[in-house]
Amino acid sequence: MAEKEKKGLFARLREGLSKTRDVLTGRVDTLVKETRKIDEEFYEELEDILILSDCGMKATMTIMDELRERVERDKVKDAETAREMLKQIMIEQMDIPRPPLKWPMVMLIVGVNGVGKTTTIGKLALRFQDIGRRIILCAGDTFRAAAAEQLTVWAERARVPIVKHAEGADPAAVVFDGVKSAKAQGADLLIVDTAGRLHNKKNLMDELNKMRRVIDREYPEADVRCILVLDATTGQNGLAQARAFKEVCEIGGIILTKLDGTAKGGIALAIRQELNVPVWYIGVGEGIEDLQPFNARDFIEALF
Repeated sequence: MAEKEKKGLFARLREGLSKTRDVLTGRVDTLVKETRKIDEEFYEELEDILILSDCGMKATMTIMDELRERVERDKVKDAETAREMLKQIMIEQMDIPRPPLKWPMVMLIVGVNGVGKTTTIGKLALRFQDIGRRIILCAGDTFRAAAAEQLTVWAERARVPIVKHAEGADPAAVVFDGVKSAKAQGADLLIVDTAGRLHNKKNLMDELNKMRRVIDREYPEADVRCILVLDATTGQNGLAQARAFKEVCEIGGIILTKLDGTAKGGIALAIRQELNVPVWYIGVGEGIEDLQPFNARDFIEALF
């Protein structure tokens, strides 16, 4: 990637995380300036800042335990050094490498309605198309009114084929046709939209399992990944959704949307700590280029 383009991406990331930065690192910086010595009061205030940023109790405790240990081990006396240690610990906590992409691939995109699944699928199609991959979209959400129409708009925008059936059709039948089409056209990537009916987990599990059986039977050579889309603005509620989806399917990666609209960007740390699943992409704006591959160091650097 060209240096200028990389700087542009980082600038967008930094701008997109501004609300979280105000709540998290803005308060950390104030605390650092006001701290005369590193004592229990300093740790307690830092802990409160992390929790208020939606880092979650588990991630916060892990980060704080590690910080205390390093401060004591290195006999650190000044808060500025502790701040740098905090930053490094957070990078280490977030850094789960995304497994290499293998082709052909099927991405089953899951998530509750309203998190930005359809838009994210459109952005993914454009992103992979830009690197020369052949994409087919599959409208597997046959329950939500107009879901297929919305996905069709993105298919037209990205100039990629779409496989869809009538509203209310069997999603597994749509996936069957999607797989047939992907094989016939030599596609690299089949992206499947799925229903977001989390209130009925039994139906959702049956539906996803049926789709998966069709893919495994008809497309054994494909690498299949179940990718969960979460809306960062929902904070801890998003984490609850992630836990619930992990019960119904094996989540291979997370796409975290709408980070630019929230001060709850710490949820990325909570997800990493509680689910041990890599964040693949983050959305920091409305534009196509605002869906960015997640990089732990860039993410934390942009926050600090």
